[in-house]
Amino acid sequence: MITSSPLQPGRPRGVPGFDRSFLALLGPSLLGLAFVALAGRPTDADQPASLNAFSQTYCLDCHNESDAAGGLNLGNSDFSQLTANDLDGRQHWEQILIRLQTRQMPPPDAERPEESEYQRVSTAIARRLDQLHRQQPRIPNVDTIRRLTRTEYANVIGDLLDIQIDATQWLPKDESSHGFDNITVGELSPALIHRYVSAAEAVSRLAVGRQGGTATGWTIRLPADLTQEYHLSPLPLGTRGGLNLKHAFPETGTYRVSVRLTRDRDEKVEGLYRTHELDILIDNKRRHRFQVEKPKGRNDFTQVDANLNTDLHVTAGMHDLGVTFVHQGDSLLEIKRKPFEASYNRHRHPRQQPAIFEVTVYGPLSPGDQQTTDGSQPAATAIAKQPSTHFSSTGSRRKIFTAIPKDDSIESQQAAAETNFRNLLFKAYRRPIDDADLAVPMRLFQEALKPTVTSSDATVTAAPAQSINGTPLWQQQFERAIERGLASILVNPNFFLKIESAASDDKPAPISNFELASRLSFFLWSSGPDQRLLELAEAGKLSDRQQLAAEAKRMLADPRSEALVNNFAAQWLYLRNVDAVKPDLRLFPDFDENLRRSMRQETEWLFRHVMQNNLPVTSLIDSEFTFLNQRLATHYEIPGVVGSHFRQVQLPADSPRGGLLRHASILAVTSYSTRTSPTIRGNWILENLLGTPPPPPPPNVPTIKENQPGTATTFREQLAQHRQNEACAGCHRLMDPIGFALDHYDAIGRWRAFNLDSTIDSQGTLPDGNEVDGVADLEHALLHNPQPFVRCLVEKLLTYGLGRGVDHRDAADVRKIVQQAASTGYRFEDLITGIVTSQPFGYRTKESLH
Repeated sequence: MITSSPLQPGRPRGVPGFDRSFLALLGPSLLGLAFVALAGRPTDADQPASLNAFSQTYCLDCHNESDAAGGLNLGNSDFSQLTANDLDGRQHWEQILIRLQTRQMPPPDAERPEESEYQRVSTAIARRLDQLHRQQPRIPNVDTIRRLTRTEYANVIGDLLDIQIDATQWLPKDESSHGFDNITVGELSPALIHRYVSAAEAVSRLAVGRQGGTATGWTIRLPADLTQEYHLSPLPLGTRGGLNLKHAFPETGTYRVSVRLTRDRDEKVEGLYRTHELDILIDNKRRHRFQVEKPKGRNDFTQVDANLNTDLHVTAGMHDLGVTFVHQGDSLLEIKRKPFEASYNRHRHPRQQPAIFEVTVYGPLSPGDQQTTDGSQPAATAIAKQPSTHFSSTGSRRKIFTAIPKDDSIESQQAAAETNFRNLLFKAYRRPIDDADLAVPMRLFQEALKPTVTSSDATVTAAPAQSINGTPLWQQQFERAIERGLASILVNPNFFLKIESAASDDKPAPISNFELASRLSFFLWSSGPDQRLLELAEAGKLSDRQQLAAEAKRMLADPRSEALVNNFAAQWLYLRNVDAVKPDLRLFPDFDENLRRSMRQETEWLFRHVMQNNLPVTSLIDSEFTFLNQRLATHYEIPGVVGSHFRQVQLPADSPRGGLLRHASILAVTSYSTRTSPTIRGNWILENLLGTPPPPPPPNVPTIKENQPGTATTFREQLAQHRQNEACAGCHRLMDPIGFALDHYDAIGRWRAFNLDSTIDSQGTLPDGNEVDGVADLEHALLHNPQPFVRCLVEKLLTYGLGRGVDHRDAADVRKIVQQAASTGYRFEDLITGIVTSQPFGYRTKESLH
């Protein structure tokens, strides 16, 4: 069995007798909407009179007409008079329910009810509010017009045209709101529209693969601290280092691939004690092998990589480009001699073997610019008469040219174009297509076709048949005309906007089947509906809840559900922030790019595993396994993990690794460059696991210095002094105790027993007086009553899936989803199907979002 570091993380998993109530442990300010189970027979507390008596006993001393503490006056608030039409009153009591469920009312220094009475009254209020919601539902609206994010745009292009693009070269960064970047995407400036036009022109040319474009260069530079001694998946075994990436070749043609090697401070390429072999691969097949040798005679290292370039013929579209060295037997010598160190990776001296600095791709080359294997120029291709018609086949061209002209007549070309555009429009616009939709691309197609057309007495024929490189001129013109029509589709608002019909009533009404298909696909795939979804929508079958739930399960099993890992989980858990982590290399010299990437992948693998295997979502918090490669296992001091690929590793009971709170990715993004931050870590848990973020700090609050003078000698003491400021005390009393429970992990997620000369103290006293000690205590507290965590996850998924924030109007539906999932242990699929069949997901009203 693979074992971990002997250091203990605190109380081990599964300690018998650990039965303290989650509510009692985490206290009033940490639970947020800790929804209590609503099952069970009614009690006398269900009666409004009993609730009014509760208010008289515990609330009115502070919340009355003359002394409305916190702006809350219960003196004129009678629960017995609450009706379904009283929307303001329902909002009022939802807020009261939150305060009761989080034990924020009454305050600690006032008379407080027993725990059983808290639960009894909270249950009664929740049941009544749910009943009123069923009588008069109110849901916030989703904006009727929202543009695709950059990620969604690239994914839709990929599904529609079978090409992968980098949308960042055209579209601006999407701003985040409510924690996700698909919320505030409604504005369209003239400059942004111009970007969409540029993107449409470039993408249509790339997809059609029409020849004759201008050569363009792309350079990919590897991070300076990226270790290149290991095999890089998915490159062939027996190779080491380099890069493997997907690259979009704009058209079929010849491209020049050039490689530059890493140099030391003296501009020397080190490690050339022997000849090394460097492979260029396209789609994991070797297309060229270089011999890299030490310069002969004088040490002129400028010439070492001067000839590391080769011309390769590549078809249009997306291909895997790999550049890597052939593995040599003694390459592990350097790793054993010197472990991972960022500064060492940047400027090793002496280096045992060369490394790649950057790779450049340039093309497509004109015939005169191409090189043959002997370095000469190839002969020009002559223009031929009467060539045979040939439509080359790539993934994107198969998507576009579902019909090809029978001959070179205008009628045949127009008929083929109409068929092609109809097929593309249905999927591009994600709704039924009419003649008006077809008119625009057909008009542009016909205009582009005119230069080849000549008129006679009664007929219109194409230009005389000629060809270049074997392609008839009429076919080239046909493809160019298709390209222009395709560009008009991609620049149409029906493509790059998500458009829904506005509701005409204040009462929730179901959205159309096509709108529901789009909501579902953009939620689970960050892309448009596939053919099956569109056909079900056309048949009106998505209105069936069972059919909708079945489709959600099908889509979760599809590889495109990886979007939930890359987009939802990456934003929910702050994994995108891992790229910005910059630890002080003087304090953390072993942090490098390999470790950074491995940190993020561990968390992605855990979320992916829970999703793909339909595990309880609580497995994200308390897991007896994790996913590691050799680099991360070395960081964690876990032996027995060899190789760069990730694999599931079972952990012993006393391992400091496992769930999210033990992942280096989470621990690093919640730290400073030089030290940990209990405050940031506590805030991360409140916001992302409990859904109860504290308010933003007041202005002009002084920060805590690294070495603050005075009597405080530890950071814990410095924070205690900081909490003496009343403006800071309220929030820090919530965040700091939770954050201190993770203090055994340093700023890059390593387990530690000491911080400098001080023993780590991971104890924390929570607002209600209960204590936790270490990460295991905190995990047990989170999962003793998992509903707050599950409720938070449902709210995050609903926010991401709808593209809007949730509020009190969603509370009843969120409670319902959580309660339904409880019967199966909160499995991932049940949360997803509960969301997609919920009223907020499938309905809209005339009511505004705000």
